[in-house]
Amino acid sequence: MEDVAIVGGGPVGMLLAAELGLQGVRPLVLERLPVPSGESKAGTLHARTAQSLDRRGLLDAVGRVSTGSVRFHFSGMFGLDLGAVAEDGVSIVGSPQAWAERVFARRATALGARIERGQEVTGLVRHDDHVVLSVGGQEVAARYVVGADGARSAVRRAAGIPFTGTAARVAALMGDVRLLDPYGVPPGYTRTPRGWIIVWLNPAGHSRVTTYDFRAPHADRQAPVTLGELREAAEHVLGRPVPMADPGSLSRYGDAALQATTYREGRVLLAGDAAHVHFPWGGQGLNTGLEDAFNLGWKLAAQIRGQAPAGLLDTYHAERHPVAARVLWNVRAQTALADPDPSVDPLRELFAELMAVDGVNEHLSGMISGTHTVYDVGVPGAGRMAADLTLKTAAGPATLVELLRAGRPLLLDLAGRDDLVAESAGWSDRVDVVRAAADHPAEALLIRPDGYVAWTSEAAGHPLRDALERWFGPA
Repeated sequence: MEDVAIVGGGPVGMLLAAELGLQGVRPLVLERLPVPSGESKAGTLHARTAQSLDRRGLLDAVGRVSTGSVRFHFSGMFGLDLGAVAEDGVSIVGSPQAWAERVFARRATALGARIERGQEVTGLVRHDDHVVLSVGGQEVAARYVVGADGARSAVRRAAGIPFTGTAARVAALMGDVRLLDPYGVPPGYTRTPRGWIIVWLNPAGHSRVTTYDFRAPHADRQAPVTLGELREAAEHVLGRPVPMADPGSLSRYGDAALQATTYREGRVLLAGDAAHVHFPWGGQGLNTGLEDAFNLGWKLAAQIRGQAPAGLLDTYHAERHPVAARVLWNVRAQTALADPDPSVDPLRELFAELMAVDGVNEHLSGMISGTHTVYDVGVPGAGRMAADLTLKTAAGPATLVELLRAGRPLLLDLAGRDDLVAESAGWSDRVDVVRAAADHPAEALLIRPDGYVAWTSEAAGHPLRDALERWFGPA
């Protein structure tokens, strides 16, 4: 019997496999496709994801890092500066989804995960102490199953978990094509009274062309996209011919905003698009899914090892469901602002003025980049990701990011608190203690494996022992 079977070998499934491997659990990954598709529908990793990847030593491998001021958009209005909330310096990362998936798969394999391709899961049966998957006429038993198998998740459907929200009203098409008159098509984001066209222009090769048609959703969401359909949609939006040829990676999608009502149903859990889908404004979907993996990995591993306190696995839903709900909310707002009807123009103009206000910019940038994510850990002043620190330790200089790469909980003593170190002795097999000097207002911090602060010495009336027991079990 497998300890964990992950259904879906995209970026989220592969990262979760790597996170479990780091914790000593060797998962099985079941991927429907016989070989990776190589297609990248997403290519942006935001600041919070970059911070998490840095804490695993994966940041440099996944793509091109940008720091400082970075211009970004809200509903196609490029008035945001993501640098305003880039706490650790990385504002955004350019990383094609297919490449990130490959990086995570290599890490997962190196840490002992088994990846089996060409394995389609068609059903599951839940038992008290395990789950049985139907896979290509065979059965696979696992103590826990994680569905990371996309918006049409077979795991979610078989588990009977409702997927609720708002239906699509926009018909979107996307494809990589050779534009025969590349300089006759506006690059970037263009809104007209008839819809949107987004062009990532490559005059010498294939350009990525996306169209948004607000007249009605797709009549058949599953129908194959043709070159003629994409060309006609582009010509409708621009009101003139858009000659194109040699299509590739043609796809259709809509603006449905849907979310699983629960991320855990007994021994079945959901992550990534299997748990939440929405229109791709701001590239938030992939990032939300990767943060699901960081949150779930160490908790599920503790459950497998028998070290999880009661209710730990339930905190995955409690922490991540509100985050995705907020993403769906801001995406629906962006879609409403994007309506091509000229009556919306004054609202867009007003919103563009507001985005120039520092407080508004910081609010929206923190929302899009994920840096405003704070978990309710029951301790005032805790729940945020621990910022990187330069530390002076007995073994020499170090950074907090480096200390977190092992994926273990960390008690950071910054003021010679012998009492706190002694109090944590009962968790020495699960929690590392580092005594150091650093420029930080707190005398001590308890940091979870995912990099979030679980406890701070500044929270009067909240004993360290309570936090240790809450997250890492009894002494």
